[in-house]
Amino acid sequence: MKITYKIAIIAAVAGLQQAHAQKRDENLGTEVVNVVKPYTPTVSDAFKVKETPVIEDETNTKKEEIKYNIFSYPVASTFSPAKGKAATVDQEAREKYYSNYLTLGLGNYGTVNGEAFVSHNIDDTQYVGALLRHQSSQGGIKNVKADDNFSTNAIDLTYGNRQKEYTWSTDLGYQRQVYNWYGLDYTAYNDMDFNAFDSKQTYNTFYIGGKISARNSFFHEAQAQYKHFSDGFSSSENRFFITPDFDVKIGKEKVKFGVVADYVGGDFNRSFFVNNGISYSNFNIGVQPSILFQRKDTSVQFGAGVFYNISSQNGVSDNKFFIYPQIKASHKLVGDLMVVYAGAEGGLKQNSYADFVGVNPFVSPTLTPITPTNQQFDLYVGLKGKLANPVSYNLRAGYLSEDDHAFFLHNSNGIGFVPDGNSNAYVYGNSFGLVYDNLKTMSFFGELKADFSNTVKAGINGTYYGYTTDQQEPWNMPSMKVGANLDIDITEKWHAGTNVFFVGDRKDVILTENGADGFDRNIVTLKSYFDVNAHVNYKYNDRLTGFIKLNNIANQSYQKWVNYPVQGFQFLLGATYKFNL
Repeated sequence: MKITYKIAIIAAVAGLQQAHAQKRDENLGTEVVNVVKPYTPTVSDAFKVKETPVIEDETNTKKEEIKYNIFSYPVASTFSPAKGKAATVDQEAREKYYSNYLTLGLGNYGTVNGEAFVSHNIDDTQYVGALLRHQSSQGGIKNVKADDNFSTNAIDLTYGNRQKEYTWSTDLGYQRQVYNWYGLDYTAYNDMDFNAFDSKQTYNTFYIGGKISARNSFFHEAQAQYKHFSDGFSSSENRFFITPDFDVKIGKEKVKFGVVADYVGGDFNRSFFVNNGISYSNFNIGVQPSILFQRKDTSVQFGAGVFYNISSQNGVSDNKFFIYPQIKASHKLVGDLMVVYAGAEGGLKQNSYADFVGVNPFVSPTLTPITPTNQQFDLYVGLKGKLANPVSYNLRAGYLSEDDHAFFLHNSNGIGFVPDGNSNAYVYGNSFGLVYDNLKTMSFFGELKADFSNTVKAGINGTYYGYTTDQQEPWNMPSMKVGANLDIDITEKWHAGTNVFFVGDRKDVILTENGADGFDRNIVTLKSYFDVNAHVNYKYNDRLTGFIKLNNIANQSYQKWVNYPVQGFQFLLGATYKFNL
C-alpha cells in the first residue's frame, strides 16, 4: 500500500537530517559513559495523535442510490386535539366556612358554659349579628361556708355596613353578673348562720357604641361608646368617650392628630364607715399630634399629648393641665432578624367603677371618689426579631412613673363601726377598697414564640417587676408573671393544647378591730401560685366538634385575693356545632 511506502521514506529522511546535524560541530569531543546498572526499559503512557490522517486510496466504493416511494391510503379519523392549559399546583381543600355556631359545656362545680352566635348578610354591604353568652358555677370551694356561686349572662347585637370608601358598625348590649363576697375568715365567725347570710352582689351593664373608618381620606377612624353601670347596692355610673383620629401625608412624612374626649361620673350610696354618699365625675379632654418619619430601616414618631382634666369629687372641683411625651422609634439592625426599638410615652388614664370590677369583682360599693391615673412617662427600650425562621423573640426593659395609681386594699372588719350593722354583706373583712398613691415600676420582659409548622405552635413569656411607692408595700402587685402555651394538631381530627401561668408573691394588709385603738394592721403575704390548664378537641366533621377543658390540673388551692381561694381541679365537657342559616 502507498501508506507503508510513505512511512519508510519519512523515517529515512529523518535519519539523514540527524546525521547531518551531528557533522556540523566537529569539536564535540569524546566522553566515557560508565553504566552503573543494567538498562531497564519502561513503557511510557500512550497518547493519541491529534491529527486525522488523509486516506488516498486509488479505488473508492461508490454509494448505491436508493429511491423511496410512499403509498398513501385515506383513513377516517375523529381525533380532535384539546387546547393546552397551564398545570396547577395541588392544594388542600379549604375548610368550609360557617357563619353561626352553638356551644354548650358542662362540668364539675355545677358549671355550665353556653354560647350562641348568629349572623346574616342583608346584602353585599350590610350584615347583622347577635351573640348570647351564659357562664355559671354553683360553687363548692373547699372550706368555704358562704355562697360562692357566680354567673354571667350577656347579649350583644351588631349591625355593620361596608362601603367602598368607608366602613362602620354599631353595637348594643347588656350584661348581668352575680358574685358573692365569700372571702371571710371563717375562724372568726363560728356562730354565724351562713344559710341566712346574703353575700350576693349583682352588676348590670348596658352599652351602645360604634366605630367608623375611612379610606383615602384625612379622617382615619373614630370610636364612640356610652356605658351605664350599676350594682345591687344602688351604685350607678355613666361613661361616654369618643376618640377620632386623623392623618395626612405630607411628602414622605405622615402627620397624625388624635382627639380624646372621655367622661365618667357616678355615685355610691354610702362610704364604708359613714352613711354618707360618694359622688365623682372626671372629664378628660386631650389632643395628641405627632409626625411619623419612615425610611428604609428606620421609623421615628415624634409627638406629644396635651390633656385637660375637669374633676369634681363630692362637690369639690379641681381642674388640671397635663403634657406628656409620645415618642417611639425602631431600627432594623439586621433586617427582621434584629430590630431595636425605644420610646417615651405618657397619658392620662381614665379609671371607672366598671373597670375596677372587671379586675376585682369583690370590691365594696363604697370606693373613695374615683380619680384618673396620671401616667407621667413610660420609658422603654427593647430588641425583637427572629432567632430562626419559625422562632421570634422580644426583650424589653421599662421604667414607668405614675401618680394616683389605684391599689386594691383589703377592707377591715367593720361590723362594730358601720351604723346599720350586719345589713351589708361586705363589712365582714371580705371586700376590698382603693387607695391612691404614686408608683414607680421597673420591669423586664422576655418572650419567645415558635411556629414550628402549621401543626405545632408554642410560646413562653415572663415579666419581673420592681416597685417603689410611698405606701408601706405595693398592695396586691405581683413581683413576677410567667406564662407558657403549646398547641398541637395531632391529626386532622384531633387537636390539643395547654397553657401554664405563674404569679409571684403579693402583699396585703388585714385590719383587725382591737376595741380600744381601732384596728391592728397585719401585713400578709399571698403566696405565689401556678395554674396548669389543658384542652383536647375532636373534630367529628366540618360542623360538629367535641371538646374537654381541664383547669387547675394540679388542684392548687391558691388565693388571688385575701381569703378568696379558687376552685380546685375543674373539667368542662362539651361540643360546638356550626351551621349556616
